[in-house]
Amino acid sequence: MKGLKTIALSAAACLAAVSLTGCDFIASILSGEDGEEVVENLAGLVSDGVSGLTRQDAAVSGNTITYGAHSYTVVADIDVNTREFKQPTASVTFTNFPADYAEFQAVYNGLLGKSRAGTAAMIPMAIELYARNASEGERAFALLCNGSATSDGIIRILKTKLVPSQYAPENDSYIQRYMAAALLKGAVNTNAYTPQEPYTVEMTMSPNGVKDAPLTGGEVAYMYILAHGWDTFQRGVEIFQAYDAEYYKVFNCPSCYVQCKPIRGTWPGLK
Repeated sequence: MKGLKTIALSAAACLAAVSLTGCDFIASILSGEDGEEVVENLAGLVSDGVSGLTRQDAAVSGNTITYGAHSYTVVADIDVNTREFKQPTASVTFTNFPADYAEFQAVYNGLLGKSRAGTAAMIPMAIELYARNASEGERAFALLCNGSATSDGIIRILKTKLVPSQYAPENDSYIQRYMAAALLKGAVNTNAYTPQEPYTVEMTMSPNGVKDAPLTGGEVAYMYILAHGWDTFQRGVEIFQAYDAEYYKVFNCPSCYVQCKPIRGTWPGLK
């Protein structure tokens, strides 16, 4: 235990100048009871420092944001005045799904969250992140949605749709791990939900248009993600923007995570 304390102290000392003031650092040591709290606190500092070193910087150029080797592009944003409700009028392409919450947050804050199309396109990204890592997916939905009632409602359903349990094992047709892929261009049940690349989310407006929502403090745009994993290809999405806010939020999207057509073949997964 003594050796562990020495290692932790040495590693944390290198980070102290950045992570804590000298007084705070000394206080954290003095607060330890029999050294246990000291080791726990310093191990956290080491973890945070290493995590910070592995994060990528997001770079925006025009309508594209890059994060490491991944890129995301708003090809065309939604025209709220369009009268075309069955063909795509907006789209977002991306090379990879966000690898973790840090990337999801950077992409949302840096570019995609600043447009209706970009925000809607992050719905399948959040679904896939949840399927890979539930805790990070929950954080992604908390960021993406307009409130906890919305995000909690989505998570409650995804927990039963994506995560096998004693009531629905992995080979149960109710478990649809490929749900995020079903929202992408080119993915259908007969090709094992294999989307075209780069991944593309195609969208257009709903006849409901944009409506003022004064009780919620903003306005809601009623849109469709156009996807062919269901009998009805227009998947309703409601995108909210608070008055004078820069970012858009997901207000509602239940048709994006209801049961899609059973897969035929073996799903290849997503990058």
